[in-house]
Amino acid sequence: MQMSGAQILVQALKDEDVQIMFGYPGGVLLDFYNALFGSGLRHVMTRHEQAAAHAADGYARATGRVGVCMATSGPGATNLVTGITTAYMDSIPMVALTGQVASYMIGGDAFQEADIIGITRPVTKHSYLVRKTEDIPQIIREAFYIASTGRPGPVVVDLPKDILSGKGKYLRPEKVEIRGYRPSVNGHKGQIKRVLSELRKCKKPVIYAGGGIIISGATRELVLFAERNKIPVTTTLLGLGGFPGDHPLFMGMLGMHGTYQANMAIHSSDLLLAIGARFDDRVTGNVSKFAPEAKVVHIDIDPSAISKNVAVHLPVVGDIREILSNLNAQQEDEEPVWNEIRESWLERVAYWGQEKPLDYDRTSSSIKPQHVIERLSELCPDDTIITTEVGQNQMWTAQFFRFRHPRTLLSSGGLGTMGYGFPAAMGAQFAFPDRLVVDIAGDGSIQMNIQELATVAQHNLPVKILILNNCFLGMVRQWQELFYEARYSSTCLASNPNFVKIAEAYGVKGILIDRKEDVDAGLVEMMKHKGPVVVNCLVDREEGVFPMVPAGAATNEMIFGSRKKQEKKLRAVK
Repeated sequence: MQMSGAQILVQALKDEDVQIMFGYPGGVLLDFYNALFGSGLRHVMTRHEQAAAHAADGYARATGRVGVCMATSGPGATNLVTGITTAYMDSIPMVALTGQVASYMIGGDAFQEADIIGITRPVTKHSYLVRKTEDIPQIIREAFYIASTGRPGPVVVDLPKDILSGKGKYLRPEKVEIRGYRPSVNGHKGQIKRVLSELRKCKKPVIYAGGGIIISGATRELVLFAERNKIPVTTTLLGLGGFPGDHPLFMGMLGMHGTYQANMAIHSSDLLLAIGARFDDRVTGNVSKFAPEAKVVHIDIDPSAISKNVAVHLPVVGDIREILSNLNAQQEDEEPVWNEIRESWLERVAYWGQEKPLDYDRTSSSIKPQHVIERLSELCPDDTIITTEVGQNQMWTAQFFRFRHPRTLLSSGGLGTMGYGFPAAMGAQFAFPDRLVVDIAGDGSIQMNIQELATVAQHNLPVKILILNNCFLGMVRQWQELFYEARYSSTCLASNPNFVKIAEAYGVKGILIDRKEDVDAGLVEMMKHKGPVVVNCLVDREEGVFPMVPAGAATNEMIFGSRKKQEKKLRAVK
């Protein structure tokens, strides 16, 4: 039976078991939106294309499924680019469908024409320009396969208007075979044996786990491996929740704003087991001084990540869950490898945790953002999904919220995208309508996609937005304070709007928290409300994120406060 390209596309998406997609219509997509009407495929219209991409990303991170977004040609497609790049940097499975001018007009500077394939080539795992209507089923099948296998990532499918309006037969391929694309899964047996050999010899091992633990679904295997070998564990920002945050072997996040305990352990280790992590600069600090005494084992599904930033002594390429399962199986009949020396190592690591724990001024009469996040962590259900924007709000969340389960923190790690958290929370909330979803935002970043209040209001989507409002671009201001003599150039947001009234203008509940003693009551009110909520929490304006590893420093060269604050404390003592 002949179908239009638009009808074929709808059927192909349904056959990939797409539950929901996020998009914004436009002229060249009218055939698709006509076919979509009454098809049973759920589509959520966001109020900006970037939000559609971030919502698809948030849905993917929360569920482990492929997120789907769509935008029209030209500016619609280019508005997806930030979201596509965010997904690419963090290895998130996404299929981005873009409308395109008719194929015979491509290259002629037609109205709303943009070379989205060329624009996104550096930030996609693969991309397709569909040239025949009959190719749609094969391309969609391949796009979902590529996006979700190996190291996941976004795939762009560009759909010219005449391809969507053209006619063809729907023939879904039974299986996908792509020449040259066969991701390694199991890991080399010899390399796995070498890992165990190094583990037996070492005295001060540390596990450094990244987002790959969560992508692979390897939390249980990681916990078993760490417990059996008595190895302390630290994670990256994107790895939080991949190892239980309340586990006695957990040291917290490492890196620029990581814990003293984690950074000191990494610096002093003699065997560093990097699992599903990519050694980015916010983790390593000065690469030449990173884990200077350690042999480095790197377990990752992406061979191109091996020795990309840090020289690796022992690589194991494959799926993390499979490799950890293999390691655990080989150790089942072995005696524990830890000994008195290893026990003294754990004692040393524990001492670092007690020597300089994460803390803040709890006696202050002002609202400390760390206090707000601590209380949220203690008050909310165990399965709460937290999204963040980028900057201080993101780092305070990483430090003071206790993540116990995977896929409960959704945050832009590699790209650091302001405006990510709110639409990502929408994607997660659509996936899990009965769970609490909270976007912890800054007053700068929330304004990047604040128009999505219309989307949550339309669907009565119970997303909660907790704005830590310090009337600054906080992280940039912190750097100006520390390294630019407190010259606050273009970082003051004293002209912020009344966020409560903005929420109410969209038909969303607004709550103001401006006193320390009202924090608990405000958070409880936020969580109990059945619909969407915006909380404007007025926090200490010049509070910083510490500890901090300055740019160019080693991970053991942390600072614990600004000179300005230290001098103020000294004056108070005198």
